Amino acid sequence: MTDLRIRTARADEAETVLAFWAEAAEGTSITDDVDGVGRLIARDPGALILAESGGRLVGSVIAGWDGWRCSLYRLAVLPAFRRRGIGTALLEAAESRFAAVGGRRGDAMVLEDNERARRVWAAAGYRREDHWRRWVKPYTEPAAR
Repeated sequence: MTDLRIRTARADEAETVLAFWAEAAEGTSITDDVDGVGRLIARDPGALILAESGGRLVGSVIAGWDGWRCSLYRLAVLPAFRRRGIGTALLEAAESRFAAVGGRRGDAMVLEDNERARRVWAAAGYRREDHWRRWVKPYTEPAAR
C-alpha cells in the first residue's frame, strides 16, 4: 500500500480505537474501555501502534514493553484491507520497538479458536508453545457493553 502510515496512538483516540476493534478484532478484554486504552497510552505511549490508509484507521497492534517482556496483543486489520501487508507492517514496527529497548522475545496473545490469526502469527515466524497456559484473575468486572 502506498499511502500506509504507521504511528502510535494518541490519548484522544481511545473511542476510535475501541470502535475499530469492535469491527476488526476478535474477542474482548476486561480493559476494552476508554479508561483502559487511555491508561495504556499514558503508561506506555509507544505501545499502541496504528496503521492508517487515506486517513482511516485500518490496523492496530499493542506492543507492550514492561522492561522484562515484549507482549503483543490486538493485531487486527479491517477485513476490507486484509492481505495487503498491513499486519506485516504493524509487526515490523512492533519488533523494531522491541529491538530498540533490548527485548529478547515477543509473546503474542492469540485466541485459540481464531484459525486465521494463528496462520498469520505462524507466517510471521511465531510459534505456539503448548507447555504454557495463561492464568488470569480479573480484579474488576468488565464494563457493560
